[in-house]
Amino acid sequence: MPTYDYRCNATGEVFEVRHRMSEGLSTWGELCELVDIPSGNIALDSPVTRLATGGQVVRSSSLGEKAGPSCESGPCGGGMCGMN
Repeated sequence: MPTYDYRCNATGEVFEVRHRMSEGLSTWGELCELVDIPSGNIALDSPVTRLATGGQVVRSSSLGEKAGPSCESGPCGGGMCGMN
């Protein structure tokens, strides 16, 4: 199942949530239920925003290397490997 980042509009906190691609969250109550966290003082109908993220991207820093793995097709001039 893919992961998505959601920001609580009331607090600005960001949470990583796993759900089907066909699903989406729009309220704090839905997020709390799916992640199994207490709602605290935030209203359950408070909106949350799904953030545009790359999703499960491996950063070179998490690999303990100074540079990420090399691209098989060579350096990326336009930012998209193999696409011009």
